Amino acid sequence: MAVTLTEAAARHVSKYLAKRGKGIGVRLGVKTTGCSGLSYKLEYVDEIAPEDQLFEQHGVKLMVDPKSLAYIDGTELDYVREGLNEGFKFNNPKERDRCGCGESFRV
Repeated sequence: MAVTLTEAAARHVSKYLAKRGKGIGVRLGVKTTGCSGLSYKLEYVDEIAPEDQLFEQHGVKLMVDPKSLAYIDGTELDYVREGLNEGFKFNNPKERDRCGCGESFRV
């Protein structure tokens, strides 16, 4: 089981952790919401929780809770710029459908 970060995502996270002045990485998880059922949540982490699965790429720590890992195993977290828009992109091989607004997904 694994979740990965691209170099672009790692650079972005590192930059914002430095700007924030504290933190050891980010936590990726899912929550129930939207019309398709699940959405991604991403937050800064100051401490690793005992139940967290830890993944590290390009010098950045990525934590995932065991419950979320079942839905996002194999996901690649990327940071992309498309025209005037930029943000994190979740490349999840388990994702089967996405709602029209892009807010939620289904596995």
